[in-house]
Amino acid sequence: MTAKTAPPVALLSAPAADGPTAQDAARELAREAGDIARRTTEQIARVVVGAEAVTEQLLTAMLAGGHVLLEGVPGVAKTTLSKVFSKLLGCKYQRVQFTPDLMPSDVTGTSVFDRNTNDFVLRQGPIFCQVLLADEINRAPAKTQSALLEAMQEGQVTVDGQTITLPKPFLVLATQNPIEQEGVYRLPEAQLDRFLLRVEMGYPGFDHEVRMLQLHGGPPADPGPMFTPELILALQAKLPTIFGTDALYRYIVELAEVSRAHPDVSLGASPRASLALLRCARARAALKGRHYFTHEDVQAVAYGVLGHRVILRPEAEIEGRTTADVVREILANVRVITTV
Repeated sequence: MTAKTAPPVALLSAPAADGPTAQDAARELAREAGDIARRTTEQIARVVVGAEAVTEQLLTAMLAGGHVLLEGVPGVAKTTLSKVFSKLLGCKYQRVQFTPDLMPSDVTGTSVFDRNTNDFVLRQGPIFCQVLLADEINRAPAKTQSALLEAMQEGQVTVDGQTITLPKPFLVLATQNPIEQEGVYRLPEAQLDRFLLRVEMGYPGFDHEVRMLQLHGGPPADPGPMFTPELILALQAKLPTIFGTDALYRYIVELAEVSRAHPDVSLGASPRASLALLRCARARAALKGRHYFTHEDVQAVAYGVLGHRVILRPEAEIEGRTTADVVREILANVRVITTV
């Protein structure tokens, strides 16, 4: 018997006739996002057990309009989770399996000669979608990975001198294996910086793995779409209305500056990272049902935002230091200012 799928999420309230204020829009987003977070987590739990924290980060990136890099050893359901989340978004999605022989044109497309018109026409690649699943992205060389740079940053693709705008919303869900694995390449810094969040997926807990075996003993669940592209764009448009004090803006910038001066860091957080911290903190607050964000929201998203942007010095890596250690020290060294 096939499990019932959840109906698409609708906007929970309509704006007033004379136009809502920013605070009204923020409260409306908080109500909508809180309900979305609950229902999405329930749907994903029917397929992937114990992924509540990862689901929250995926929703954070969706609200903030950014891309996600899922990292973990093979077999921890990175691809399965990405596929389920893509289906829930209700958007057109494509999957690309990155391999060492994959060419940039295999992702973006290329011009082919049309005998009927005696002219070259563009054959679009899989990147022309709304959700792109880039599976095992670090198994392809840097040249192929760079084919995503323009698309991820500007939402467009240039092929043979022709620039084409990608459909909105556009989200890249990429999975990668740890760099210690065989046959993988290190992602370039410019590529890493374009991912809003890096999410680490580890092994499930004992009880979660037992539940996984029980769950997969029956017919597989097939959750239907809960979102629409129009709903996602509407939610993203309201995100800047989530309120934050001037002290919070200064706190974010201080985190970035301290990362750049850290003795174990060769490349600290960029201004793009500061913007990412702001967007993710706002999105997390909305998912928690709040129309304002706090220092705790910034701290909660700091590991996902800064962990892949902070590049350690070789000496620190030899000593066994990790970016998580550095981010933890950065958070500890920046004083929380509560006054505006």
